[in-house]
Amino acid sequence: MSDSTGSKGSLFEGVTKYHWMVLIIASCGWLFDCMDQRIFILARESALKELLIGHEENIDAVVKQYIGWATMWMILGWATGGIIFGMISDKFGRVKTMAMTLMVYSGFTGLSAVSTSYIDFTIYRFLVGLGVGGMFGAAAALVAESVPPRVRSLALGSLQTLSALGNITGSLISLKLAPGLPAHLMGWELDGWRALFLIGILPSLLIIPIIFILREPEPWKQAKAAAQRGEAKKQLGTIPDLFRDERWRHNTLVGLALGVAGMIGLWGIGFYSPELVRSALANETQEVKDFVASFGTALQDVGAFCGMFVFTIIATYIGRRLAFLTSFILSLFVVSFVFFFLRSASDAYWMLPILGFATLMPFGGYSIYFPELYPTRLRGVGIGFCYNVGRYITAPAPFLIGYLTTFLMDQGIDQPFRMAAVMMTSIYLVGMIALIWAPETKGQPLPEE
Repeated sequence: MSDSTGSKGSLFEGVTKYHWMVLIIASCGWLFDCMDQRIFILARESALKELLIGHEENIDAVVKQYIGWATMWMILGWATGGIIFGMISDKFGRVKTMAMTLMVYSGFTGLSAVSTSYIDFTIYRFLVGLGVGGMFGAAAALVAESVPPRVRSLALGSLQTLSALGNITGSLISLKLAPGLPAHLMGWELDGWRALFLIGILPSLLIIPIIFILREPEPWKQAKAAAQRGEAKKQLGTIPDLFRDERWRHNTLVGLALGVAGMIGLWGIGFYSPELVRSALANETQEVKDFVASFGTALQDVGAFCGMFVFTIIATYIGRRLAFLTSFILSLFVVSFVFFFLRSASDAYWMLPILGFATLMPFGGYSIYFPELYPTRLRGVGIGFCYNVGRYITAPAPFLIGYLTTFLMDQGIDQPFRMAAVMMTSIYLVGMIALIWAPETKGQPLPEE
């Protein structure tokens, strides 16, 4: 049975209320995950300025350096969690894994609010990353294995597209609780960045519907039963099995290359939009810079929503490979344009949406494409590997943009930060080249052995 939309009958034939609940709850798990990421991106500068007391003479340079450290360790946690929880998802179930990862990322987000130094702040961000990395693979595998094949690409694309609402929510919350200003939360007066991280505890309430409504999908139950019967080729969630078979090894290398291209483009460049805005508005007050950065990133996330939606439509009706190619080409040109020409608040309000559209567009494909590359017994670990091992490669990207900025500055290059970002857009060429070997999965059933 394929997911071709050209089949006879209604597209949503056979879709039940339970299928909708799977999509909604899984999407919420990943949505709140992304809200946490957005809160961190907007609050990290203000948090580290306070936590790095004693470096007042060169505070801006020191903060930029430690932003890189904190971001790198969160990405490393993300990568590690994606692999560990990917194996757990294959061995013990998608639903159980979603519940575990939710408690990890919401709990340690809350603890970030009580950080007393950059050391414990960075440790909390690494631990948050473990949960963030684990949620995506479990949620994507659950949706892929639960919904009817004909709506699989639309459901998986929606899972990723709706995540933009989490980013938007984080940005809008920061408009009310500006990270660089004092805030009032439930009668308490505290720093805005601390209030933002406390808000990050609330997603833990989602564990109630996860436990009481969701159930493990039938394909996973069948794969689990086969493993319990001791069939040698049916072991669950083992990383070596991603490379033993030529087909899964090929798919893994392709998926990894596609993931690296999009992730470095986003975390190494695109998510530096708050810093780009604040540098463009260097002569404005902190309040103005915080407002434009928060409102601008909310608009960036609206663009991201549209970009992932467009990817889903192209992938569903034309093909996965063309959708990826379109997204990488668009990202290459849009990122360069925005980092060259954004100079004012008015620029931010129309340039950041197209930046979000382009840089998040490939991510609409990861949720659709990665589950289609693997059999059930390897789906969780395969998704986790492609989506998260790339983050080990991505982790140094925040330092790379800083290194390039310093190098270009020493060479006397004008606007070195902007030029460094433009130079890094070459990473999208890696994704384009990988598409030469990428299998087209449109209209194909999920692979099994």
